[in-house]
Amino acid sequence: MKKWFTILLIMLLPTISAFSQNDEPAQEGKLRERCQQYVQDKLGLTKAESEKFIPVFVKYFREFAQTHKQYKDDRLIFKQKIIDLRIRYRTEFRQILDEKKANRVYLYEDEFRKKAMEIIRENKRERMRDKPFRQNKIITQRIN
Repeated sequence: MKKWFTILLIMLLPTISAFSQNDEPAQEGKLRERCQQYVQDKLGLTKAESEKFIPVFVKYFREFAQTHKQYKDDRLIFKQKIIDLRIRYRTEFRQILDEKKANRVYLYEDEFRKKAMEIIRENKRERMRDKPFRQNKIITQRIN
């Protein structure tokens, strides 16, 4: 009986890990959609502009995320790659929007990222207040 359980467990482990990996793109998609909506609202795009803007913004957002993953360890190269990416996409945004709006896309995107990071940090602080550090529990147990 134990052998069968072990074999079943070994067979199920890879499928469980495969399901857990699918959650990340869904979260990235939600973040992209919220960022896209935020930028659209701030820019005050018309319906026609929005329809043209969305596919270009999605491509830009994906390339930004890919660049971040690829160069996250080297901050200087990461910043240079993002500047290159933004210059390249600015010309594409200018084909859809006027020059002021095309330049403001990045301003509002950065604004959204800062607000999102503040919310994440605040949520993390609240979780930490609710749950004392595990290390502190271990330290106090050793002292007593």
